[in-house]
Amino acid sequence: MQTVKPKINYMDIFFRLTKRHILVLFRNKIRMFFTVMAPLIIFAVYILFLRDLELTSVQSAINQLNSEQGFNLNYQDYKKVIETVVDSWMLSGIIAISTITVSLQTNNIIVNDKENGVNRDFASSPIGKGVLIASYFLYNFIVTVIICIIFLAICFIYLASLNEFVLSFGDILQILGVLLYSSVSSVLFTVFICSFIKRDATMGSVIMIFSTAVGFIMGAYMPLGMMPDWVGNICGFFPGTYTCALLRYAFLSPPINGLSAQLASVAGGSELFSAVSENFGFNLKFFGNSVNPSYQTLVLGVFSLILIAVNMLSAKHLIRVSGVLKKKKK
Repeated sequence: MQTVKPKINYMDIFFRLTKRHILVLFRNKIRMFFTVMAPLIIFAVYILFLRDLELTSVQSAINQLNSEQGFNLNYQDYKKVIETVVDSWMLSGIIAISTITVSLQTNNIIVNDKENGVNRDFASSPIGKGVLIASYFLYNFIVTVIICIIFLAICFIYLASLNEFVLSFGDILQILGVLLYSSVSSVLFTVFICSFIKRDATMGSVIMIFSTAVGFIMGAYMPLGMMPDWVGNICGFFPGTYTCALLRYAFLSPPINGLSAQLASVAGGSELFSAVSENFGFNLKFFGNSVNPSYQTLVLGVFSLILIAVNMLSAKHLIRVSGVLKKKKK
């Protein structure tokens, strides 16, 4: 009499594993604290130091226009709308950074599973490696989106407290859509990097380096146009650059339109608008070609497809456990 093998519900196992990863992260209060604090620290640095620096640069641009071209532009007349543009520009950049840094921090669970041999139990069970790999991706995506949405709400509260919240319900939906779309490429990018990391100490070094450099690579801290052309061209090969630009488009369209309307009939208004929109705009230039939001969306989609392919090729590294390999050799 033949024994009937029990049918494995891979979908149920997939969601159980995803839940397990999320619970492991949230139960580790210290790790959860640092994951949440990453975007908040950058936010605090902007409020305390960078905000005044950005606004001062706009004032200097106005003074230069007045002295060179004889205009009579008064910064105080446009102070509120300029502050709205600057705050929206920087906050959207910080949210773009968060999709990378939060996703990177979230990968600690994957590295810990490899280092502590937790994957040994998963690898020896009949659940299937594909199910385990997919659960890591979904877990990372869920945590990244949740934390970024929480931070997005904090940004909205900050803008509202300064009477700078000019977004409509449709704009908010667009921002959420861009955030979800961008998080896909961010998760694919960070999981691919972390698939080759085997030790928690190495992971800490990678997080530190990326958290420091990623804001400059994406153009989140300063416009790519202010950098040398060759640097801007290199940044164009990084998917986070397009994440930052798309989030800025969703955030900045209302305040940019408001600034344009206010300066439309003012002598020197077009020159001031050009100066502000050039420094705090959302269009990209790649090898001298302007990349508008439609093409930015397309490019980010292409990057996601490429990252899916390379993750499929490197999938074995994501769940490799040295202990299992040593046992097989013996």
